[in-house]
Amino acid sequence: MNIVLIYTIKEAESGRSIAAFLLNSGYSSRLVVHLRNTEGSFLLNGKTVFSNTVLQPKDQLRVHVTEKKTSDQIVPVPMDLSVVFEDEHVLVIDKPAGMPVHPSQGHYENTLANGIAWYYRNEATPFVFRAVNRLDRDTSGLVLLAKNPYSSCVLSDAVKDHTIHREYAAIVSGKTDASGTIDLPIARKDGSTIERVCDPERGETAVTHYRTFAYNKDADISFIRLLLETGRTHQIRVHMKAIGHPLPGDFLYCPDYRFIDRQPLHSTYLRFSHPVTGEKLEFSASLPEDMRKLFPDIKNPSGPVFF
Repeated sequence: MNIVLIYTIKEAESGRSIAAFLLNSGYSSRLVVHLRNTEGSFLLNGKTVFSNTVLQPKDQLRVHVTEKKTSDQIVPVPMDLSVVFEDEHVLVIDKPAGMPVHPSQGHYENTLANGIAWYYRNEATPFVFRAVNRLDRDTSGLVLLAKNPYSSCVLSDAVKDHTIHREYAAIVSGKTDASGTIDLPIARKDGSTIERVCDPERGETAVTHYRTFAYNKDADISFIRLLLETGRTHQIRVHMKAIGHPLPGDFLYCPDYRFIDRQPLHSTYLRFSHPVTGEKLEFSASLPEDMRKLFPDIKNPSGPVFF
């Protein structure tokens, strides 16, 4: 997607080159190089300039971010998408369970990427698939996508800086404590390309907070909300198993299908700063039916439960 970003240079920002200004404004060095090598990327006070031009106070800089490449290896497939929010910079989708985010071996045409490719084809828009947060195939809920190279740079930095607030809803086995924090490093299990385990020696830092909202005594399952400080592969699934409360229906960590046929995990709340305007955006996604039927009386908080 091609976009134009406009800046009015402040006193404190003057005296530096356009390239230095952009690097300080969230652009990656790779994107700056791309802009430098693309004709017409920079207009300063209405005139075409180069990236080494020095900025002065009150200058108006227009940056044209264009891209010709597309994710043409992703097959466009028509599918119904639940679009929660969209503008020219970001797209938020409520993904159903059973849908992988990215194509992989055995999943070439049934992924979110395939649906987005079709969606953009209908919009006659160059398509590059950029998922900011990634959900497992059987995890439902909110997925954030960057629609252009600049928003991708800013949101990727936000992920690294832990400034994207993500909360999940889950159903777990047993009766959990009212609240808790799990601080256990996670590593790949020896001999497996998929499974993860808690490993204090080889693992990477992983921290999960949870709060309990309901307990179903008959089924011996709890409804909880979770906040991630880190984003390790299978983090919630591995952490909850480690403390004796795995997610039932999880084919890897708890293949107990009495209540549900997939891990009952849902990305229910997302908050982040808009990559261009800085506006605080927040979105909620209701529980899917297969989770809601296990706790029909639960009032799933639509907003955050962690602050």
